[in-house]
Amino acid sequence: MTDRYDLPAGFRWGASTAAYQIEGAVDEDGRGPSVWDTFCERPGAIRDGDTGRAACDHYHRWPEDIALMRELGLDTYRFSLAWPRVQPTGRGPANPAGLDFYDRLVDGLLDAGITPLPTLFHWDLPQALEDAGGWLHRDTAHRFADYTALAADRLGDRVPACITLNEPFVHLVYGHALGIHAPGHALVLDALPAAHHQLLAHGLAAAELRTRGLDVLIANNLTPVRPASSDPVDVAAADAYDALHNRLFTDPLLLGRYPDLTAYGLGPEPDLGGAVRDGDLTLIAAPGLDGLGVNYYNPTRIAAPTDPGLPFAEAPVEGVPRTHFGWPVVPEGLHELLLTLRDRYGAALPPITITENGCSTDATLDDTFRIDYLATHLDALARATADGIDVRGYCTWSLLDNFEWAEGYSQRFGLVHVDFTTQRRTPKASFAWYRDLIAAHRAGRVG
Repeated sequence: MTDRYDLPAGFRWGASTAAYQIEGAVDEDGRGPSVWDTFCERPGAIRDGDTGRAACDHYHRWPEDIALMRELGLDTYRFSLAWPRVQPTGRGPANPAGLDFYDRLVDGLLDAGITPLPTLFHWDLPQALEDAGGWLHRDTAHRFADYTALAADRLGDRVPACITLNEPFVHLVYGHALGIHAPGHALVLDALPAAHHQLLAHGLAAAELRTRGLDVLIANNLTPVRPASSDPVDVAAADAYDALHNRLFTDPLLLGRYPDLTAYGLGPEPDLGGAVRDGDLTLIAAPGLDGLGVNYYNPTRIAAPTDPGLPFAEAPVEGVPRTHFGWPVVPEGLHELLLTLRDRYGAALPPITITENGCSTDATLDDTFRIDYLATHLDALARATADGIDVRGYCTWSLLDNFEWAEGYSQRFGLVHVDFTTQRRTPKASFAWYRDLIAAHRAGRVG
């Protein structure tokens, strides 16, 4: 591992969060219910019966959190807007109090010298839209465009860019195919219309952002896919999984087409359950992305299928450390992934920002495991930039320990420890390490 992190001049350092995971205040100031509020009430859905009702109470404690960001020396703060806080039912006029909160947050960030990078959708669909069909219904894409216009009209004079969607693949699979996340559907391949409607929403929202002079990004969860062996059946299974996880939400944006899903019985030009209409793919791909957000956590190892319903089976990644979540730690996978993106998309690949990368540990403040995780991944990132990959910035996940979806409060990803009883914030060892790294890079002592 190098300690130089030879990253380009102007490289931007950041941290990421998501609204439902940190804000709390779920029934204050006119916010409507989201699918996550509803899902948390389902018995057994969330570990230990936890909910996001209070989370990190960021809605009231945001000045304290910005002070922490200032101490870190962040260039960028990636956060998300809660759609039901801005538009309680997902339709109609904006909720002024909801937009007022994000006004205050954006102004506070700018006063601290930090560029706001809002994500418009991080999985918290207004429950009223879910009741009307949610992402399985085409109309939701149009409602997302309306919401985007409301947010951009209010914040676009101070926000240079927006991320439209966070990890649409994860939301598709965990929320609609397997039922592990909200809204809790277990539709397997019948969930695929939700993939197309999310991408359609991105295309419609991108047009709204462009008319207001804002740059457009999307944040995709991507993984290098490795066959379990050189056996042709394992290789074919890995190719099938790669098409679903990596290419389903990237090929339409950069190539204007869906990948070949013949392995799923859908053919080389899939219509995703009849969801694709004439002109949709042109709208999704145009006018191009200003940046691709890459969320990287680990590679995926794939073997021949054991379930007749799917053309692949996941196999364990062996012989590597694991996070508190049980995820394999493979920093080289980030380098491998970025090279694959360059080779696959060539000139169509826009500049990249690492919009999430981090790990869960136990509740200790001396989180040397996280420091090593971040250091080795930044080393892999630096090698990718040396190989000519245009990476503009890095946002670690996450600023704060938070509500980790179906795992509740059991997984701690933060640079800052949060006592969820008192809401006291305590910076961890990784906080000081990241602060010092940013300061050294900015001073020219590294890179």
